[in-house]
Amino acid sequence: MQQDFFVSVIIPVFNSQKYIGRCLRSLKNQSLSKKNYEIIIVNDFSKDHSLNEILKQKTNNIKVINNSKNLGLPTSLNIGIKSATGSYIVRVDSDDWVHVDFLNILSTFLYINKSLDAVACDYSLVDKNENVIKEVNCDNKPVGCGIMFRMQHLLEINLYDEKFLYCEEEALRNEFQKKHKITRVPVCLYRYRQHEDNRSNNKTKVNRYSKKINR
Repeated sequence: MQQDFFVSVIIPVFNSQKYIGRCLRSLKNQSLSKKNYEIIIVNDFSKDHSLNEILKQKTNNIKVINNSKNLGLPTSLNIGIKSATGSYIVRVDSDDWVHVDFLNILSTFLYINKSLDAVACDYSLVDKNENVIKEVNCDNKPVGCGIMFRMQHLLEINLYDEKFLYCEEEALRNEFQKKHKITRVPVCLYRYRQHEDNRSNNKTKVNRYSKKINR
């Protein structure tokens, strides 16, 4: 295996005991060989039984990092990326899950098309019972997950801005696209779960942080 074809999946976790098992099962059962990817879980001082659920799914290609206190989402994401050994980086949130070909298709696109900086797939919005609400074009309504980046390009922009406790993915994408391009792969490979605990439901904080982004 060439290093260019190794993927690091970053999963930030905070109080996700209800969902993390589903997320990990989908990533453990990828069509991409387990020799070609690692899963890095950053447990941000969860107060529930998230860690127990994670350990039930632990395999050799899963690395678990436990923060000694709650550091917040962007800091946890950066900790995971800095621990990664892959040339390709993709974020998957702990309450979501992915198609069996998610890693295979995105990494193959980057590997074959050397000029591409990052690739993003379309996604399905699903409810808390995993029923599909609708499929979404990732160019029309981008989210922070389901984007596979080349590691060197993330390092060029200094990873996530840790001041953005909300809208961290919007801030990252904004900085990334000043120098690089995210190319859409028009296949629905990501399942984005909508539920009452979604951070995006806090419209006051989302709007406040969104206004801070330097476009």
